[in-house]
Amino acid sequence: MHRSIISGEDGARTLDEAHLNDPLFVQSIARALQVLSAFHRGEQPLSLSDIAEASGAGRSATQRVVHTLRTLGYIERDEANRGYVPGIRVLDHALDYLRLNPLIERATPVLLDLRKNARERIDLSLFDDLRVVYAVRLQSKRETFFATLVGHSVPTFCTSGGRAIMAHLSEAQVDDIIARSDRRPFTDKTITAPEEVRQMVREARRLGYALTVEEVLVGEVALGVAVLGSGGKPLGAIHIAGSLSEWTPEAFRTRFAPLAVEAANAISRLR
Repeated sequence: MHRSIISGEDGARTLDEAHLNDPLFVQSIARALQVLSAFHRGEQPLSLSDIAEASGAGRSATQRVVHTLRTLGYIERDEANRGYVPGIRVLDHALDYLRLNPLIERATPVLLDLRKNARERIDLSLFDDLRVVYAVRLQSKRETFFATLVGHSVPTFCTSGGRAIMAHLSEAQVDDIIARSDRRPFTDKTITAPEEVRQMVREARRLGYALTVEEVLVGEVALGVAVLGSGGKPLGAIHIAGSLSEWTPEAFRTRFAPLAVEAANAISRLR
């Protein structure tokens, strides 16, 4: 069976036979999104062959889609003419999502107050199955480029916000996320063993927040609290992140857990 890639941990989604046999499903649109999704894994401009291989769309189809998307401004040649990169028109759709998302709208003033009080990096992430996607990022004084980008995502199973979210899911849902996750470690501190991840989720359920230490970035301690929608459904999480050069994990927990819990509860009540 041919599988098209358009949610995994990098935002790609696998389409099965049910999608392809759906009479309302437009495969040409799916193919265009396959091509755009090829850039999720790219670290430099992509050639036509790179896009065809990453998207699985086939070289001939990829060539036609790239030409169409380039004509419309959704794909461009990079400045040095080394290959293709996403075009500026992609940002129009990112803006539409951010400005029309009610959670982001009501969370932003609360996050700004939290940033003022905490004076550390504050993030709002949104829950997307195996990953959480950063929708608001309020940087601290010591951020790398990627730590400031909206749209960057990290796995649900090994992040403070992800585990805080999992704490509001059933045991079966937690097990499912763990089983389907790519549990390759980011650092030598990343907890990947399923039972240890479950223990961390149970701890987050008991405390009302999750704490991670150097599980994604060396030298970083992070605390996450879930933001809930109607019926207690987790929609995303607030993260506060700091440096182990300035904080011990326990001091960070003591200082910021009450602030993060209060902010997350305030956002949850505003719906």
